[in-house]
Amino acid sequence: MSDKIRWGVLSTAGIAQHEVIPAMKRADNAEVVAISSLSGRAQEVAEQLDIEKAYDSYHEVLDDPDIDAVYIPLPNHLHKEWAIRAANKKKHILLEKPIALTSQDVHEIKQAVIENGVIFMEAFMYYFHPQHHRVKELIKEGAIGEVKQFEASFTFHLNDRDSNIRMDRTLGGGSLYDVGCYTIHAMRHILDEEPITVKTEAIKDEKTGIDTTTVSYFTFASGKTAVVTSSFDQFGRDNYHVYGTDGHIHVPRAFRPDTRGGEGLVVLDQGFKTSTESFHNDLYRDEVEHISYSILNDQEPLLTFKHSYNNMKAIDAALRSIETGETEEI
Repeated sequence: MSDKIRWGVLSTAGIAQHEVIPAMKRADNAEVVAISSLSGRAQEVAEQLDIEKAYDSYHEVLDDPDIDAVYIPLPNHLHKEWAIRAANKKKHILLEKPIALTSQDVHEIKQAVIENGVIFMEAFMYYFHPQHHRVKELIKEGAIGEVKQFEASFTFHLNDRDSNIRMDRTLGGGSLYDVGCYTIHAMRHILDEEPITVKTEAIKDEKTGIDTTTVSYFTFASGKTAVVTSSFDQFGRDNYHVYGTDGHIHVPRAFRPDTRGGEGLVVLDQGFKTSTESFHNDLYRDEVEHISYSILNDQEPLLTFKHSYNNMKAIDAALRSIETGETEEI
């Protein structure tokens, strides 16, 4: 293997074209050598993005011996199938969030990855922004006293709903899968603890039945609580708050600081004073460089299968709660 990981991309999805492929081109240890599409657009996109190879099937990417790893930004319901197919072809994998539709799916992906000896990571790019590391430092330093509650929101107003895959349950649609997975992931990461129960309330689309807004109430064995919101119905927010006995931390650009030039902010409110720190990075590039480094060095990425499995377990329970109307154990 060379000093750069050679990537193939399964689909011409917008996030691939506009975010991840450009990030791969900016990365020091990665290069994009192929892209594929079932819609016949691969050649067009390959020419636009200066990619050497264009394929009209995903299988051709997996069969290409020049490709070390694949990035999979397919619709959610296809994640498990193509992650397993990629692993069986000995390709390393960067798989878009959410990793799959159930925690059982995660287990099956993990088995294929282990059996084939490949490196895998779920693509939570927000995790690689340094603002979150600073939040954890402040908590460890006791800047807000004993942590009591976490609150997060990731919302946007979804237009053109009739043709959007986010509104199709059979494709893994719904706001909880789409953006709620971020808020739950951040909750677990920042609190460094797994929730034990969840009660979720949802607003559902009358036509499709998918959740367009969810509010989930989590509890923890330590006594902490959390409230996380996902929505296709509201003005855009991507923030979280951490409340303690002596203060409060606010991260107003938690999940998409890339839309503000890569700048993230950490606001510390200690009552008698408020301070704001600014942090910059290229989070998609850093995500790509991390998984590529992990492959080159044959080591597990920071975002492990344990992270993915526990995140999906929490999502499973939240979805059950929507259907039962009850508090569910995780």
